[in-house]
Amino acid sequence: MTSNISFWEMPWEERHTMANKEGLTLLFDKPKEYTSARIVNIVKKFLDVNKAGHSGTLDPKASGLMVVCTGKKTKTLNELLGCDKEYEGIIVIGSKTKSYDTETEIYDECDISHITRSDIDSAVQELTGEISQVPPMFSAVKHKGRPLYKMARKGQEIEIKPRIVNVKEFEITSVTGNEIGFRVLCTKGTYIRSLANDLGEKLKTGGYLKELRRTMVGSFSVKDAFDVEEFIEKNKAGREQQQEIKL
Repeated sequence: MTSNISFWEMPWEERHTMANKEGLTLLFDKPKEYTSARIVNIVKKFLDVNKAGHSGTLDPKASGLMVVCTGKKTKTLNELLGCDKEYEGIIVIGSKTKSYDTETEIYDECDISHITRSDIDSAVQELTGEISQVPPMFSAVKHKGRPLYKMARKGQEIEIKPRIVNVKEFEITSVTGNEIGFRVLCTKGTYIRSLANDLGEKLKTGGYLKELRRTMVGSFSVKDAFDVEEFIEKNKAGREQQQEIKL
């Protein structure tokens, strides 16, 4: 990884050259509403590189760690895609949405006054380890070449085959009313939205994902990540100065 200090100490031209030739591995703290593709495009634009990719899509509604590689470092992306990932967030129980998160409206509600912490802990235990999970219709999983979310937004539904994933750690960090704070460490391909929905199903109350933040990808931590706006501003100045020199 390129550390923030050494990265900013380089003149922009050196950053650009390194990004294109040897390649860089950059960590970003993705803000909410940004798509994963937008982060990659920011790197391409403000470091003036042609080849860049990321280590796994993070939903626009989610925030947190994205690993972006450029140049020759993109060869490491397959390895990073297979790494375990850690998340933290909030699940709301007693309500359901079709997207399993806040992208769609609540369509069903249920009383949760009878639910105890013991009930929640038991449900979490059932969802820890190797489990069978069905990806949400509102996801990038493809069916006959078409992303499921495009079909879902048109009201279409198809039967989705379950997958085996490994939820290595599922920790409840808080319970406040109908909101459950959690931390999850899981393998590639795990959908936290589906986990939220499954928790609601186990409790027979319904549930959806309200907040999600990715904190780890393999050994990389969001604590070491770039702020996107800072990255833009500092590279924008260097890029514009270099263009003026060329003129």
